[in-house]
Amino acid sequence: MAEVVRLSGIDKSYGKGESRMQVLFGVDLSFEEGGFNSIIGASGSGKTTLLNIIGTLDRPDRGEVWIAQKRADTMTRDQLAALRNGTIGFIFQFHYLLGEFTAFENVVMPHLITGKAPDGAVERRARELLEMVGISSQADKLATRMSGGQQQRTAIARALMNRPNLILADEPTGNLDSDTSDNIYKLFRKINVETGTTFIIITHDRRIAERTDRIIEISDGRIRMDLKR
Repeated sequence: MAEVVRLSGIDKSYGKGESRMQVLFGVDLSFEEGGFNSIIGASGSGKTTLLNIIGTLDRPDRGEVWIAQKRADTMTRDQLAALRNGTIGFIFQFHYLLGEFTAFENVVMPHLITGKAPDGAVERRARELLEMVGISSQADKLATRMSGGQQQRTAIARALMNRPNLILADEPTGNLDSDTSDNIYKLFRKINVETGTTFIIITHDRRIAERTDRIIEISDGRIRMDLKR
């Protein structure tokens, strides 16, 4: 299968002078289309920095970042924004929904960012996604009036709106109870199987990671394990 992500020789540091701290050291990684992957590691291990570089939210100090066969680390800010909006969907521990908007309006938001008004096809797509994640009955409810699980399902639908090749999820169930977390991961797998969307899931919970097809462990900014099952 084709690679949706390739990282080559990635170094990343923060700070200046004596306070400068290197977070990633020569990271080489690639992810194939349709994969269901997890990245684990202790707090401060570098996993979120790694995810931010994959998501083009941060740039490496050295190395190459290729997303969907395009070199991202040399792109301009506008080029990166277009790449992200068309290729990558983000799901975070804190869903970052817009509270003054309904679930439906939040799901449509990635399309609005392109500067185009939503037409009938876009609206149908949003409602189909809300149906897929099991909350079509909540479409017209304000985000602030939904439960945590419903908010996270809305965030998942939003991440899928522009048909991304890649979903990046950073501790996506960290604020949810165990039953809701289990349902969210079942939903991730369903989407992965039915749409072929690649998932990269950051988690500190090895039990969750063991439900993925590939486990990557990062420690002190280096890849310590890469297990494909």
